[in-house]
Amino acid sequence: MMKSLDSDTKSAGMFAWAAMRDARMRNEAGKSHFTSREIIRAERMKLGLEMVYHCKAVYINFRKDFIAVKVDEPQVSDRKNLALLEKDYDNEGVIKLKTKQGFVYRIPKA
Repeated sequence: MMKSLDSDTKSAGMFAWAAMRDARMRNEAGKSHFTSREIIRAERMKLGLEMVYHCKAVYINFRKDFIAVKVDEPQVSDRKNLALLEKDYDNEGVIKLKTKQGFVYRIPKA
């Protein structure tokens, strides 16, 4: 079974627009820390999650030590394939984090 954690991160509230700008800037800067192979891995993960969840959106965030793939407001549409994907993700060391907005899958830096 995939390792799963809970997060109690608070919303940015009325400063959401500033938080979004800051996140975009940090995301672009963080992308330079990863190889093209790691970036492609995150893109493939995003595509796989879009196939098994009905959601508002799936985002990729490049952090210093990991890549975060966020599933915003998810509803499972394909349980069987989700289980297969999460089994593969678990074997690769990916951690699933539950937040108020949805799920974040953390891909460790190789």
